[in-house]
Amino acid sequence: MWWRVRKAAAASFLGLLLSFGSVAPVLAATDTSQNPQSGQIGLEGTISTDPPKTAATITTPGNGSTVSTMPITIAGLCPNGTLVKIFSNNVFIGSTTCKGGSYTLQATLFAGANALVARVYDALDQAGPDSNTVNVTYKDAQFAQFGTVVSLTSLYARRGVNPGTSLSWPLILSGGVGPYAVSVDWGDGSAPQLKSLNFAGDFSIDHTYNAAGIYKVTVRVTDKNGTTAFLQLVAVANGASQGGAASGKNTSSVITKVIVLWWPILLVLPLLFTSFWLGRRHQLYVLRRELESAERQ
Repeated sequence: MWWRVRKAAAASFLGLLLSFGSVAPVLAATDTSQNPQSGQIGLEGTISTDPPKTAATITTPGNGSTVSTMPITIAGLCPNGTLVKIFSNNVFIGSTTCKGGSYTLQATLFAGANALVARVYDALDQAGPDSNTVNVTYKDAQFAQFGTVVSLTSLYARRGVNPGTSLSWPLILSGGVGPYAVSVDWGDGSAPQLKSLNFAGDFSIDHTYNAAGIYKVTVRVTDKNGTTAFLQLVAVANGASQGGAASGKNTSSVITKVIVLWWPILLVLPLLFTSFWLGRRHQLYVLRRELESAERQ
C-alpha cells in the first residue's frame, strides 16, 4: 500500500519540478548580460512625444535695423537641446543647436528686405511655434555694383551618419557670377574642404567623421566678384562621444536602462500552487483507497 503512496508523492514532486522548469526560461529572460550579443535579435522603436511648446526668440539683430556687411550674427533664446532653424523670407538660411537656453549663428541675408524667423525642432523633427519676426534690410555697395548677391541654402538643416561612413550633404547655390570657391569647415578639427564650381545650382559636399558627436558645419562660397555667402548647419555622428570635445562638437553620453519583467513570473506562480495542490489531493485520494481496500480485506 505504502509504495503506491510513495509513487503518488513522487509523481507530485515531478509535477513541481516540471512547473519550476517552465519558470527557468522566464528567469533566464531577465538576465542583465551586456548587449549586443551574437545570435540575439534587437528591437528599436520611436516613442512619440508632443512637439516643442516654447518658441525661440530673436534678440540680435534688432527689428528694423539695416546692415551692410555679411555674414551677420543672429542670436536669441530657445528651449535647451532643440535644433534652431533660421528662415529669411521663408527660406532656410542656417541652423544650430540650442545650448544652455540660447543660440547664436552666422548667416547671409538676401539683398533688400529680410523677415527673419527662428523655429525650434525636437529630435523627431517636430516643429515648435515661430519666434517673433525681425525685419532687417541688407544694403551693400558691393552687390549693388555687380547687381546680384550670392545665396546658399539646403533642404537639410541637420543630417546624421555613423562614424566611419561618408556623409553627403546637398546644397543649393544661387546668384553671383562663376566660378565659385567653396570652403567647408566640418567642425571636427580637420582641414577645411575646398572645391570649385563653375556654375550656380545644386551641388554636394562630403565628409567622414571618425568620432561620434554633434558638429557645427560652416559652408562659405565666394564668387568671381568676391561676394560671399555663409551657411551654418548641424551634423550628427551617431553614438556616444569619445574623449573631449572637438571644435564645434558637443560631448554626449548614453544611459543604459535595465528593465526586469516580473509579470511572466507572476503568471507562473498560480500554476505552481495549483500543481502542488493537485499533487497533495492525489496523495490523499490514493491513501483513502488503500485504507478502504484494507478494511474490506
